[in-house]
Amino acid sequence: MKFSIVITYLKEGSPEVLTSINQMDYPKKYYEILCLPGPGSPSIYRNKGADKGKGKIIAFIDDDAMVHKDLLKNAEKLFNEHPEIDIVGGPQLTPLNEKGFARLSGYAFSSKFGGWNTSNRYESKKLNLNADDTYLTTAVMFCRKEVFKKVRFDENLFPGEDSKFVIEAKKQGFKIAYSPELIVYHRRRPTIKKFIKQIFNYGKTASSRESFISLIKRPFFIIPSFFLVYVVELIFLAIMKHSIFKNLFGVLNGNINFFSIILFPLTLYLLLNFVFSIYESFRNKDIRGIFFLPFIFPLLHLSYGAGLIWGFLIKKK
Repeated sequence: MKFSIVITYLKEGSPEVLTSINQMDYPKKYYEILCLPGPGSPSIYRNKGADKGKGKIIAFIDDDAMVHKDLLKNAEKLFNEHPEIDIVGGPQLTPLNEKGFARLSGYAFSSKFGGWNTSNRYESKKLNLNADDTYLTTAVMFCRKEVFKKVRFDENLFPGEDSKFVIEAKKQGFKIAYSPELIVYHRRRPTIKKFIKQIFNYGKTASSRESFISLIKRPFFIIPSFFLVYVVELIFLAIMKHSIFKNLFGVLNGNINFFSIILFPLTLYLLLNFVFSIYESFRNKDIRGIFFLPFIFPLLHLSYGAGLIWGFLIKKK
């Protein structure tokens, strides 16, 4: 047995991904499918699947994804050409038939302005034989079975358990790669409310996955929190009477007032927001992005920032 495909899902219904898996261009005798339903953290069932699987390679695929027909063929090719690689993942692209808010939010995920290095996960990049957690997710991840003798998924962490798994595997010396040929199409949240909840939870669990010091070393994870604090302070100052504010904070001999200085970061952000909204709209050939991305980008940044702050407050308590 070459591959064991592990799929975790809630008990209700059947995993959507099975339809596309059964249509793959790969001999079925060389892989098995382990569907592990149940409540609680998906990590519990991923670990069980890794232990139970008979394949030399354990593949993790999200239950609501759609796989490319050559997924296993391309995975086998990569492991054969690069036997030093222990873990490899690929892009989780927005489905071509995704509509409305879900499709537009996919543009934000794949944008450098939206998620900086984590945008690597959501679009096709070049082959990277020294990848890290900003490239891989369990939407599509292949691991040699022996990896699980040293590294396990954190069963108390969700979401973000896949990032922690990759970080720990890298510390243990395992070689991690990213291949643009390992493609799945992954559905996005269909409503603003679900989108905000998703991003907030990403931020909240980042505090459990990494220390504050480690996040400082990767500032793109923590900048949204500083931006949120900055916006809250702006709102607070805006509701103060201007006369009192001016008397307290007038600077630079009255030539440049405090508002001019403190509004500079916001002005820069709004400019970048506008420029990237136009850029992503043209890159994705969807004019709607010009009107909606200027609102989606701030939702993404502020939700993540709020989640990270909340996570650290809970952790400290």
